[in-house]
Amino acid sequence: MHSNARTTIHARRLIVTRRAAGWSPACIAEQLGISRATVHKWLARHRCEGDAGLADRSSRPHRSPARTPV
Repeated sequence: MHSNARTTIHARRLIVTRRAAGWSPACIAEQLGISRATVHKWLARHRCEGDAGLADRSSRPHRSPARTPV
């Protein structure tokens, strides 16, 4: 599991399963102890990428415009 992750892969699948069963994002968030924004984030990733979208991602920035020279 990613060291900064608030949810596990199991919890992310649970979000998707519960939403498919008709649960509201607010209810899912309350039950799992996360924000509604987090629920919407994982639902959007699953919608775009399928199960692969639920996997951990790197927290490394995509770019560093103010980085110092080597």
